[in-house]
Amino acid sequence: MENIAVIGAGVMGAGIAQVMAVAGCQVAAVDVDSEVLEQSKIEVELGRFGVRGAVERGKLTAQEADQALGRLSFTQDRSQAVAEADVVIEAVPERLDLKIRLFRELDAETPPHTILASNSSGFPVQALAAATNRPDKVIIWHWASPAPVMKLAEIVRCNDTSDETVAKVSELASRVGKNPVVIADAANVWGYVSNRVYFAMIQEARRVIQEGVATSEQVDQIMMDCFRWPSGPFGMIAGAGSGWKK
Repeated sequence: MENIAVIGAGVMGAGIAQVMAVAGCQVAAVDVDSEVLEQSKIEVELGRFGVRGAVERGKLTAQEADQALGRLSFTQDRSQAVAEADVVIEAVPERLDLKIRLFRELDAETPPHTILASNSSGFPVQALAAATNRPDKVIIWHWASPAPVMKLAEIVRCNDTSDETVAKVSELASRVGKNPVVIADAANVWGYVSNRVYFAMIQEARRVIQEGVATSEQVDQIMMDCFRWPSGPFGMIAGAGSGWKK
């Protein structure tokens, strides 16, 4: 099973690390902030979608939860965490300059075979690939929040991304319980399929509120009742930004 390093241990990074560990991977969650790492440990074990909650819901046995936690480490030492990684998944804040700098540094810190994947919500993969000497091994693996629950695996490739990289990431996504869908890079617009459609929906939902037709709570309830969504559009915004509390 692969060695995985997740760079950025916030809401998304912690959830991604949990999913990979539950699936049997050896995982290092990396963050520059020790307090973020401590909070991530708590969320992975005891949060609303953490492994102990999965035991209570019958999704995992207590032994499986313990084994997953045993495969997951939290560290501020990025260079050590990525030194033997087969796949690095970047989950740092959505700033293109930050991601480009990180990919340039990861290119120098990781073995030649390592795949560099980004959980960007909309930046073009070719911009990240161009920062490295391994553009064939750079790819977007976009997750949805909460990562332990949502099946999304929006895999974005550009012309430089190799078929081998696409196949490996897609297979890994399937193995950890996600539904990989491979799409093309769109360098002239921010966002992939999920967020381009989602933001159009959010824009209309906000217009409904501005017109005095309904409150945000009513919009959320109507959309959940009509489309069987687990959360309405405004609930999605809150959850993705601050986590899914009990």
